[in-house]
Amino acid sequence: MSSSLIPERPLLVSPSLAATIGLEEACMLSLLGDMAAFRPLVARDGQEWLDVDETLVMRTMPFWSPQDIQRISKNLRDQGIILLASAPFTESRRLTVAFNDGKAQAKPVEQHRPLPIINMTAGSKNGGANLIAPNWQPDQELLRQVAQHNIPEDFIRLQVPEFITYWRERGETSHSWGAKFLKDVLHKWRNHQTQMARQARENNEEFLNRDKDIAMHMSWRPSNDALEVLVKHANISYAFVEDAIPEFVLYWQERGEVGRTWNSKFIQHVKRQWVRYSSALENDTEPKRIPENWQPSTEVFDVLRLAEIKADFAKSQVAEFVLFWRESNQLYASWNTKFLQHVKYHWAKQHALAPLAQQGNHHAGQHANHSASSTRDRSLVQDLTDRSWAQ
Repeated sequence: MSSSLIPERPLLVSPSLAATIGLEEACMLSLLGDMAAFRPLVARDGQEWLDVDETLVMRTMPFWSPQDIQRISKNLRDQGIILLASAPFTESRRLTVAFNDGKAQAKPVEQHRPLPIINMTAGSKNGGANLIAPNWQPDQELLRQVAQHNIPEDFIRLQVPEFITYWRERGETSHSWGAKFLKDVLHKWRNHQTQMARQARENNEEFLNRDKDIAMHMSWRPSNDALEVLVKHANISYAFVEDAIPEFVLYWQERGEVGRTWNSKFIQHVKRQWVRYSSALENDTEPKRIPENWQPSTEVFDVLRLAEIKADFAKSQVAEFVLFWRESNQLYASWNTKFLQHVKYHWAKQHALAPLAQQGNHHAGQHANHSASSTRDRSLVQDLTDRSWAQ
């Protein structure tokens, strides 16, 4: 008899058992024990088997997905706590289990006998292996083993997310994820120590070399401080700096000089080369096609301002200018100069038409015979479609 007024039966889990075999495993073991206490068991092969279908399993364990149920039950089997006769749960949709207490009669789970039941080596005997859980964490025993190698716990914890992600993406199984994690952490800690030692050695050599002259050698490289000055503070391309190293080394090696300020000399050398390189780009006299996203330089607008030509008018001419010259496919060394001519021409033509229009309004009755001699022989449409400026 059940009622909505009666709360669900609480789930009891032994803290010591959870610490020994895992919280999820202890929770499932408790639920299986409850089902075994109230359902008939099937005697076979000297064991009493609990056989439940998917409906009862999912109703009893609604907080787990089928994949979780398969994983946790497999963990219990690999630890030798239960015997598992059914196929993987995601395929068979049922659980057929027996408690591996070494006796023919199944014992209620409330009698937990952790030491006799739990056989930590049984997993390897049965050849079982399981996928790593998404929330896997190293236990206290594993942390103690790792700490024996003088590895800080903060460093250990930082490796857990990457370790889980790596092995879940590979989809591989293992009998002991703790052993794999220990090996992985030791490997990464050794690499970390090697890098720290190399950095300390380089810093020490740099400090010692400050007070003595050394000759340039083929393996010389600028210090990290020199690279930071050039890349971060001088805004010089890192690739440009790297390309400058071989030339710098070869030059000073052939001269055979010794010194203690190679980093300073390298900074000066790269800065000079960068100025020359940038200037060459800005003043390139090689004719080239106008780029699709071309824009006039700021100097162009300065010149137009001196000529009292509005910047808005000049900007409105850019799209037509670029389109015309891209379609004509001609090459010029300076598109800024060409654009200046274009803007000045159209500005003058626009302001030359305005007085003529005003004059026509004031002498409406007299200009019929005079217009042919006092104005251009071309129409306004011809003026607006004129492209003589492109020649």
